Amino acid sequence: MVTAATSAMAERLKEDGNSCFKKERFGAAIDAYTEAIALSPKVPAYWTNRALCHMKRKDWTRVEEDCRKAIQLVHNSFKAHYMLGLALLQREQYTAGVKELQRALDLGRGADPTGYMVEEIWEELAKAKYMEWELVSAKRSWELNSLKETCEAALNQQRALDMSQTEEYSDEGYSSHTERLKALDLVFEKAAEEDKPTEVPDYLCCNITLEIFRDPVVSPSGVTYERAAILEHLNKVGKFDPLTREKIDPSKLVPNLAIKEAVAAYLEKHAWAYKMGC
Repeated sequence: MVTAATSAMAERLKEDGNSCFKKERFGAAIDAYTEAIALSPKVPAYWTNRALCHMKRKDWTRVEEDCRKAIQLVHNSFKAHYMLGLALLQREQYTAGVKELQRALDLGRGADPTGYMVEEIWEELAKAKYMEWELVSAKRSWELNSLKETCEAALNQQRALDMSQTEEYSDEGYSSHTERLKALDLVFEKAAEEDKPTEVPDYLCCNITLEIFRDPVVSPSGVTYERAAILEHLNKVGKFDPLTREKIDPSKLVPNLAIKEAVAAYLEKHAWAYKMGC
């Protein structure tokens, strides 16, 4: 049973851990958080604080363990989901890592849409998506090349068989074989097209940042902007639409769910876009 006295002691130990962390004494911080956990094991912050120390030491197995425990205690801890995602990526579990980072991003946007953590999580999600895409793309390319080589070998074998069955291999037979090889090249070139980058459509990019939307909102005048960018404009420049010059009340900005879904669908197919601007 956790009493008021043990809770107070656990909090003091947490503060000791925080002090050690700021001094980059990660081992001492881990010891302090561990003692706090022993006294009050149902406080998620103790687990995430210790996970952060393990992350600084690149002890990804312990990061995963502590984050999973924190998530058991409070399922909407975006810090726990974020660090768990990073730990899974280090173990090359890209799909699971992307899922955790996406969860962290969604939770972070709900907690503080313009906070620095949201930007940080987005960048890590971007890299994770790209790594996942690279892995899948490399496997698909290898499979396509193997299949192409098998098909070419079959055509060449057929040509050799045709030549062995006739004393004079005609120009027509040679031309037919060449055309088949060309057709085969076209088929596999078409199959590989989805792994080739194309430019991000303008309608998926913010007019202020010129980058692909992350958290799009639409103004009363009907123009869509990146939330952080338009809020910064309204706070630093003036309460007006930068394109139409109409007055804007920040409370009137509405999430553009259609564009958000379009961006998600586009990036699902063109994951390389996370690495590029518009």
